[in-house]
Amino acid sequence: MIETDSTLTPASLRRDLEHLFQVSEAKIFAIEKRWRSRRGSPVHTVRGRYVPRGWTDWTQGFRFGSALLQYAATGDRKALKVGREGTLGMMGPRITHMGVHDHGFNVISTYGLLYQLGRSGRMPVGAGELETYALALKVSGAVQAMRWTSLHGDLGYIYSFNGPHSLFADTMRSLRSLALAHRLGHVLLTEADRRVSLLGRLLDHAEVTARYSVYFGLGRDRWDVRGRVAHESIFNVNDGSYRCPGTQQGYSPFTTWTRGLAWVLCGFAEQLEFLSSVKSGDLAPFGGRSKILGRFLETAKAVADYYIENSPTDGVPYWDTGAPGLALLKGYRERPADPFNDIEPVDSSAAAIAAQGLIRLGNHLARSGERAEGARYLSAGLTVARSILREPYLGLSATHEGLLLHTIYHYPNGWDHVPRGRKIPCGESGLWGDYHLRELGLLLLGMADGRPYYTFYG
Repeated sequence: MIETDSTLTPASLRRDLEHLFQVSEAKIFAIEKRWRSRRGSPVHTVRGRYVPRGWTDWTQGFRFGSALLQYAATGDRKALKVGREGTLGMMGPRITHMGVHDHGFNVISTYGLLYQLGRSGRMPVGAGELETYALALKVSGAVQAMRWTSLHGDLGYIYSFNGPHSLFADTMRSLRSLALAHRLGHVLLTEADRRVSLLGRLLDHAEVTARYSVYFGLGRDRWDVRGRVAHESIFNVNDGSYRCPGTQQGYSPFTTWTRGLAWVLCGFAEQLEFLSSVKSGDLAPFGGRSKILGRFLETAKAVADYYIENSPTDGVPYWDTGAPGLALLKGYRERPADPFNDIEPVDSSAAAIAAQGLIRLGNHLARSGERAEGARYLSAGLTVARSILREPYLGLSATHEGLLLHTIYHYPNGWDHVPRGRKIPCGESGLWGDYHLRELGLLLLGMADGRPYYTFYG
């Protein structure tokens, strides 16, 4: 269980945050100097060097988004050039990518951040530039919302690249795409000019995720533990009925892949913030503010509590809370994680994503008047952040291209590098982990310095 340090504040981590972005700068330019885009996108490291790997180029937005986060944190114009030129030169096809559930990763991390930087005056923009970014965001939101499987009760979900039967927990983070497009006044037009609310599809997808991917300890099955998350939920598309849990990157459908839980935690927490900014009139057709925020809060708290209770004391989780080797790591939740053990790997990228979710959840509760409970989640998030902002998780070697070490990509498939002399993967990075550590750093810097609070919607 995480041993939260209630004395931590964002300001107390100021030196660590400055160090993070000092280290980050060299990593960004090392990748840009070596990478040849015809290879695809950098995904994860092998012996400290990024390689392409996977089913789609789902990390391309993290490459250029990392440079934009660097600029947002430090004002580095060279990083801005990398991020802006890379986005405009290479990310166009991602706007209309019909085959993935990853628009919240690829498009919001690039066009979304450029729009926010330009609109706030933190980045100089040329004539028509903001309109270009806004149009990209509108199109992306509609394209993502069109990847839709309908269920009974006027519900539905954005289906994964596995096909219309498959809902991924990860996709909670792609709701950012629908949220921004809605904020920009966009709707989805389908057959016969039928107008479909992007906000409505956002809320429907979140409800299906909460109902089928998250457990609440109500006796749904033998493994119904409050806050547990199933990576994948499988449906019969012929009649719209739920069939069973599944997984792609976890140990089993009945255990919790910790990065999947982290996606859900961060997704629900940031949507709580977004929905709190939406006009009551926009929420009224979907049940109203109280009902909607109550459901999001119930879900976010359940998964946050599970994460806190099932992580080691420093808040860095092992890759799956049901991984079989954990039975041999006696008392693993009663001490800091050991990324160099020989039994089960940790996943620091899950920690980076979950830390942001915990902090945003804590801040939302504090703003809602629930200060004591908010402080508990905030302290947990800051405790996790402190762990991964320092060694052995922060990658300090000049010859290693990764920023956040001890990240796991796909352990069941054997895609993660096992160093010579070791039995399990360790010491490597994933571009999504590096990006989310930078995003966490930008959030905390703003909180520490009294800057405008960083959100995906500005």
